[in-house]
Amino acid sequence: MSLILFCLFALDLPDGNLLLKRVDENITAETRVAVVEMRIATRRGVRSVKVRSYVKGADSSFIEYLAPGRERGTKMLKLGKDLWIYTPESDRTIRISGHMLRQSVSGSDLSYEDMMEDPKLSNLYNAFTIGADSFNSELVWVVELRARSSEVAYPLRRLLIDQRRNIVLKEERYAKSGKLLKTAEVLEVKRLDERWVATRALFKDMLKSCGGTEFIIEEIKFDVPIPPGLFSKALLRR
Repeated sequence: MSLILFCLFALDLPDGNLLLKRVDENITAETRVAVVEMRIATRRGVRSVKVRSYVKGADSSFIEYLAPGRERGTKMLKLGKDLWIYTPESDRTIRISGHMLRQSVSGSDLSYEDMMEDPKLSNLYNAFTIGADSFNSELVWVVELRARSSEVAYPLRRLLIDQRRNIVLKEERYAKSGKLLKTAEVLEVKRLDERWVATRALFKDMLKSCGGTEFIIEEIKFDVPIPPGLFSKALLRR
């Protein structure tokens, strides 16, 4: 889409950090449990992976693979800045770190580094509203995010934030050089538990030639009890 940015002097643009805070408030919760299908486009066609995820705050998450059969039982655990993965085929638990974080998750357009990111973008970026536009019949604010730290995977992002629902409808992630690395586009939005939720989205690694990875949320619940013992390395091999 070609963005038509309004003149900054002609608009009373809202504060970008306030917009980003509203986005964070809409999507974050104390706990979240979801079943998500990933449809991964490859050169041989589309393969489907289904997982159940448990998230607590910004630092703890547990993911269990439900399908396909050959990946069922694979588990991932994130605790703070540490990430482990267990595969039943090898019966081993491996810590993912360093350059391994840039590797693809199950052949998808998502990296382990993407999974490790703080879900609250306002903790990582300063936000600047640079204009207004429309996207898929919705009025949006065009917001540029600039990383506060050199440790952030994407120094620059550009968001299209729905003015009505405080949800990101499209995102572009850039390298320090300005090269476009990844995009995400929301395909479906639903009102769930008093929140606007992107229930279908297409994520694309622009360095790949395939058609991207579609994420479909089949079930999601917010602020539900999660057993505290779930977030432990011992549970990975059970």
